[in-house]
Amino acid sequence: MVSTIPTSNSVIASQLRSDIRKLQPLLVEWRRHLHQRPELGFKEHLTAQFISQKLQEWNIEHQTEIANTGIVATINSGKPGPVLGIRADLDALPVQELNEVPYKSIHDGIMHACGHDGHTAIALGTAHYLATHRQDFSGIVKIIFQPAEEGPGGAKPMIEAGVLKNPDVDTIIGLHLWNNLPLGTVGVRSGALMAATERFSCTILGKGGHGAMPHQTVDSIVVAAQIVNALQTIVARNINPIDSAVVTIGKLNAGRAFNVIADTARLSGTVRYFSLDYQDYFSQKIEQIISGVCATYGANYEFNYIPLYPPLINNQEVADLVKSVAESIVETPAGVVPECQTMGGEDMSFFLREIPGCYFFLGSANAEKKLAYPHHHPRFDFDETALGMGVEMFIRCVEKFCS
Repeated sequence: MVSTIPTSNSVIASQLRSDIRKLQPLLVEWRRHLHQRPELGFKEHLTAQFISQKLQEWNIEHQTEIANTGIVATINSGKPGPVLGIRADLDALPVQELNEVPYKSIHDGIMHACGHDGHTAIALGTAHYLATHRQDFSGIVKIIFQPAEEGPGGAKPMIEAGVLKNPDVDTIIGLHLWNNLPLGTVGVRSGALMAATERFSCTILGKGGHGAMPHQTVDSIVVAAQIVNALQTIVARNINPIDSAVVTIGKLNAGRAFNVIADTARLSGTVRYFSLDYQDYFSQKIEQIISGVCATYGANYEFNYIPLYPPLINNQEVADLVKSVAESIVETPAGVVPECQTMGGEDMSFFLREIPGCYFFLGSANAEKKLAYPHHHPRFDFDETALGMGVEMFIRCVEKFCS
């Protein structure tokens, strides 16, 4: 449910400098152009072309085709100072859009259902502003346009390609438009903001047979059912109750006929947790349970475990900087949400493992305009007033960090 904090577009606009207010119509135009042309991870060729074209128009130095479709723009103030990184993601989701809006996706089965089109527009607006206001900061700002956040993950290959080097980035920040918070709010905290994301799959190898003669079989469905129940005890009886973790079985397939005992059953799921103390724990514990249950019932198994993204952990000092910037923009004390967390994952976490930084949520829901559908929903959309607020947040962070 989206909390309700009274706000208005005029209140937000009053907190934005005039040059950013003038950018707002362009931010909306860019976002809608991108929304109409969504692309999946590592296939963001039209998106990258659009970004590069804008950067060329503004005479901003940039590199293209990093980790396939990634781009890094470098804006040098011409004065000595720190190097600040700003990250935005580019990709969309394999979702069929149900919104009836003029900027509806023209790519069948693909949709910007998570706000990445807005992230890209905000990053472009930030680049445009900084390129025309180099006198207002010192050092260098590197804006990283990253592919494939939704999967399989573009942050790690971009880091491996050297985007944090030459010049070396001292600190990195990023934002996520967030429909779990209303427009005019900012969710920021130090420590874990988003969870580790890991996935697993298991095939139970039993012995099939006639439904009337179960004594001649090893029923893979019964074994799978026992495993599903047993896996729920990991969090309930093995994880410290003060810590947060989730084990979810999202898929279970078995059987082909009502009177045949299935010889195989396949299940898959996801694991989420905040604490680095649980790295490697779940993979070992899940397989231990699967092995034990299979041994009890005389089945065999094949197990596969894939750690996707580590927990996203914000640096205390950088989070404090972002929080102070947010407090200078939002109108009410409740506008800064310090304990905003989610068990969702984000590969911004790879950047934050390398250098100190902060990722934060920018409230974008507006229930009165029916812009409050959750992320990844086929009717997801957000209040575009948040775009200008996102640029203002980034610019004030630049000016405070690169002073």
